[in-house]
Amino acid sequence: MWRKSNESTNQGGECVEVAAPSDAIGVRDSKDPEGGHLALAPERFAALVQRIKRLP
Repeated sequence: MWRKSNESTNQGGECVEVAAPSDAIGVRDSKDPEGGHLALAPERFAALVQRIKRLP
């Protein structure tokens, strides 16, 4: 099941969706759900989230 942030709107912008179908975390562009996705190991996904939180 793909999930999008509650902060996301349908008015464009830059949003991603995430899912955890198995032992990986899927990340895809919410504006192009058929365009494929990245599959990250849970520890890599956690590291990505921490880096994003540190962005200005």
